[in-house]
Amino acid sequence: MARQAISAQRHLLRALSQWPKDTLRPQVQFQDVLRKRFEASSGVSEQDQLKQANALYSLLDNRYKRKYPITGSLLRPKSQPTYFTDLVKELEEAPGRSYMERVWLRLKGVVRLQ
Repeated sequence: MARQAISAQRHLLRALSQWPKDTLRPQVQFQDVLRKRFEASSGVSEQDQLKQANALYSLLDNRYKRKYPITGSLLRPKSQPTYFTDLVKELEEAPGRSYMERVWLRLKGVVRLQ
């Protein structure tokens, strides 16, 4: 029984170690929050811990992205067809910006000249 609990804990820690780092908020990492949560919840059964580890592995493996693919008009809304491509571009560029670039973009967003 105790061996299975150690195995479940090992699966959880392994899944959390494979979780990608968040480049937008490097001071707050999702895996650190979950690790603290799992350490604090000592009353959880081994079976529930294994289910939680399986859920983490399924998210890491992009199981749901493959099972329910998003295609077609969902990615290109008629009101703003480039919205999602612009969003991805913005998220990729954001971690590398300097302080002044962030301030400039914020000011540019406040004062919109059309």
